[in-house]
Amino acid sequence: MTTQMLLGPVMGDVEGLVLTEADRERLMHPLMGGVILFARNYADPAQLKALTASIRALRTPHLTIVVDQEGGRVQRFHDGFTIIPPMRAVGAAWQKNPQHGLALAHAVGVVIGTEMAAHGLDFSFAPVLDLDWGGSTVIGDRSFGREPATVAALAGEVIAGLAAVGVASCAKHFPGHGFVKADSHHEIPRDTRPFADIAGDDMLPFKLLADQFDSVMPAHIIFEQVDPMPAGFSWHWLKNVLRDQLGFRGVIFSDDLTMEGASVVGGDVSRAMAALNAGCDMVLLCNDQSRCGALLAGLVAEGVSPSEAQSSHLTRMHAKRTASLSDPAYVRAKAVVAAAVGA
Repeated sequence: MTTQMLLGPVMGDVEGLVLTEADRERLMHPLMGGVILFARNYADPAQLKALTASIRALRTPHLTIVVDQEGGRVQRFHDGFTIIPPMRAVGAAWQKNPQHGLALAHAVGVVIGTEMAAHGLDFSFAPVLDLDWGGSTVIGDRSFGREPATVAALAGEVIAGLAAVGVASCAKHFPGHGFVKADSHHEIPRDTRPFADIAGDDMLPFKLLADQFDSVMPAHIIFEQVDPMPAGFSWHWLKNVLRDQLGFRGVIFSDDLTMEGASVVGGDVSRAMAALNAGCDMVLLCNDQSRCGALLAGLVAEGVSPSEAQSSHLTRMHAKRTASLSDPAYVRAKAVVAAAVGA
């Protein structure tokens, strides 16, 4: 029998292709609210459906199930899924023919969203709104391009495509990760530009789409002239800028707390508390189940507990309907995306 529980503020992962007893115990912790899947969790479509069904069966409302399925080099599921081109290719298509580029972006959203929902996931952490400045070691071809208006237009179509099949979107990495060269997975990136430069350039796609994307993931970047804390741990960036200035009302996910860019905040509990206190609704700790378990215990010791309001806010990210891979709109969109990959 499924257990009625609120969604908590922590998202973790699971070990392999099926749930272990350790996975089940961790996922039933009151502070857990979501599960992110990786390539190690995927063998084929039938296995994935069984895995997501077993996760969903644990609790009501079900734990939010997500993946990074942007396309290009960030696509966790391959065999049995449509190959999604890197977003730079979508931007290149727009440069040649804006109408076709927008149609391709919309088709990408329809395909990703349909395939997520059809396999029991809720959404993918996509699209990327970062600008391609040409030097980033981690963004690069994940970006639609350099021009904010173009990035906003194409990302807006991906978001619309996702919404058309009842799947939520996540804009990343606020207020923009493309300018700095350092990879926040392995380094502590610092952006030395004044706020006006960031707001008038990298942040513009987030501003233009703030009433359209459902969730956002801030960057583990220190914008030195704005705030001494990385954006994902900064009340100023998340409350004053994102919520108040841009009017964003959706869900805020932290980036992975195990990344080097988060290390300036302290240990895992300090990182999680800083992110939650800054305004994140959910924190991610990936690829280390023992650290996740320790984080859960540490947050309990800090007095963190799930709430009705927070749980309700987080359930907004659940897929709105069961998608069908035989739906004509999906079949057409898949053909558009496949043609772009083969071009």
